[in-house]
Amino acid sequence: MAKVWNVPNTLSAARIVMAVLCFAALELRLPAAALVLYVVATATDWLDGYWARRFNQVTQLGRILDPFADKLLVCGAFVYLAAEPTLAVAPWMAVVVLSRELLVTALRSFVETAGGDFSAKWIGKWKMALQCAAIIAGLYLLIETAPRPEWLGLVFRVSLWGAVLLTLYSGVVYVRAVASFALSQHAQRPDA
Repeated sequence: MAKVWNVPNTLSAARIVMAVLCFAALELRLPAAALVLYVVATATDWLDGYWARRFNQVTQLGRILDPFADKLLVCGAFVYLAAEPTLAVAPWMAVVVLSRELLVTALRSFVETAGGDFSAKWIGKWKMALQCAAIIAGLYLLIETAPRPEWLGLVFRVSLWGAVLLTLYSGVVYVRAVASFALSQHAQRPDA
């Protein structure tokens, strides 16, 4: 049990709990609390990956928990932001994010079941960074009592559009990689 619930897996599980609390705070119209929870949860994403690699604590459970926590945080936040009329996040943007995440999860399952490696690519990391920047700026803009510098609205719009475009592009990158993997697997079969 100690090997399964190591530091990275505990952080990923905590991130799932923080995501649920973040969405509860948004439902209760407490955007400042949601923002704090989201920022802490996002920081633990970096920490759990670093810890797992640094101390060789990569586990099968971690390979499930970590991406699930990431997808829950990002997809859930995009749904909430799209439901907020003051932010003007088009619902199709949330659909793009959700669709890409579901597709990549299915592709990961296919590749790893076939014995392949489906490690994150740099484009996926940049996509996540832009998504988090958009969500953090959006959550801040929901705080009615917070000062709203003009540049923050611009940061929100640019990071939002950048996140959506990079989400689409990274989906294409992963589809191509999996197609290449599938072709190589097919070529290696004796009956091919």
